Amino acid sequence: MFDRDTLIISYDTKRGEPRGSRSRKTDAQSKGQGDCIDCTLCVQVCPTGIDIRKGLQYECIGCAACIDVCDSVMDKMGAPRGLIRYATLNSLDNGWGRKEMWGRVARPRVLIYTTILLIVVGVFLTSLYSRPPFRVDVVRDRGALARIVDDGFVENVYRIQLMNASESVQKYRVGVEQLSQSIVKGGDEVVLGPAEARWVPIAVRVPPEVAARMGSGAFGMTVVVEQLRQGDQPQVDVREKSTFMVPR
Repeated sequence: MFDRDTLIISYDTKRGEPRGSRSRKTDAQSKGQGDCIDCTLCVQVCPTGIDIRKGLQYECIGCAACIDVCDSVMDKMGAPRGLIRYATLNSLDNGWGRKEMWGRVARPRVLIYTTILLIVVGVFLTSLYSRPPFRVDVVRDRGALARIVDDGFVENVYRIQLMNASESVQKYRVGVEQLSQSIVKGGDEVVLGPAEARWVPIAVRVPPEVAARMGSGAFGMTVVVEQLRQGDQPQVDVREKSTFMVPR
């Protein structure tokens, strides 16, 4: 991710070297020294204990504490600020200013990364906006696939997980399709709070004459969860496929 035009905390070696201690009144050029007085304050204030004068190191967290303390020392010595500053390797090597550094922003790598980032953000916002207001999961009762109940009705039991993804209280009704003369017990009106999920047990029954016509085996059906309208809310239905078992 880094290249020679990446903005990082940098020590200006050309300006600071050779380093050496001197008094405030001593001219650095007359002693053949750079602006760095080797006070080591940049090392002392660094929370990771690195010496930025040796170049950027992976321990650097970019806190800029070395920049602040170095600027304060330069002020006391009467030297220009920026011995340690945010800069790029190319700007240090070529003596570029802010204008030249900003001119390197619109390079291919930055444009490609920016485009990828915008695409990712766009896909995320689109998926967030278009997500359904609630989700449904249908699980058959594993204890008994099918059973004969009162008056010869054939009954299958299911557990319906309702997940309200909206930020308001919602009401739902559970029913089935593609199953002739079916009766649904439970799930008449389920109330869920904002971001609430709940398992709702339901029993689906068919009359004995219908079961006789169907014969034994598994038959497809659709569980329909209807979000009951509140005010001007649009009608929303979620359909999940399942099976209805008729015993031999």
